[in-house]
Amino acid sequence: MTINDEGTVEQTVRIEARPETVWKYWTDRDAMREWWGAVIDLDVRPGGACRVAMYEGPTMVGEFLELEPFTRLVMSFGWEQVGDAPPIQPGSTRVEVTLQEDAGDTILVLRHTGLPGALATQLHGEGWTRHWPALIDAIRRGSVS
Repeated sequence: MTINDEGTVEQTVRIEARPETVWKYWTDRDAMREWWGAVIDLDVRPGGACRVAMYEGPTMVGEFLELEPFTRLVMSFGWEQVGDAPPIQPGSTRVEVTLQEDAGDTILVLRHTGLPGALATQLHGEGWTRHWPALIDAIRRGSVS
């Protein structure tokens, strides 16, 4: 994991699945629910909403900005400002996910930019790191068709 002074978190993870499969876990309501949280709204198109209630926390609010099937997606990202949600306004940061095929696996690179410095380290860097095992397990189970 890399975190820089400008509030950018960058993480790379290798997943034993093809990019088409990994893509589904970022763009399909049932697949996303398997690893990220309860999907409230998912409209997978540029300008479409993405709202996910974390299983043990606040609700992520953003929208899809760019979609290049099976290779790249970009979305805005923030938190619904209720309770003890992190002080990041809905849609105020940016998450870019790239997927590259490598010998039948996928190299996933996530760049989360625009984060306030302290939150980049203590919340979002650690948060994404905690989610990777759930994503990998969901893909291995393949319970979503």
